[in-house]
Amino acid sequence: MTGFYRTGCCETGPDDLGVHTICCIVNEDFLRVSKQLGNDLITPMPQFGFPGLKPGDRWCVCAARWLQVQQAGAGCPIVLEATHEATLAIVPFEILIQYATIPDTLH
Repeated sequence: MTGFYRTGCCETGPDDLGVHTICCIVNEDFLRVSKQLGNDLITPMPQFGFPGLKPGDRWCVCAARWLQVQQAGAGCPIVLEATHEATLAIVPFEILIQYATIPDTLH
């Protein structure tokens, strides 16, 4: 179950220091570059309820980390409708809209 609070939603609160508010659909480039930049989203960490991600997974990621990977040239699609508005304090809307997609489950 995704989300900082493992509710399935990209919500945030005072305990979420990483601001896990971007709902994205990860791809191979995003995962690779994220790992190169020090944020390994591939390796499972069951002690934190983290299964490890593979291309095509939908997950709530840290807004600043997503932006870091995007600035490195490997941004991945986001589900804007499921991304929390707190993201706008970190990532400009103009960038978010460039990566917005409608996943097959919403068609």
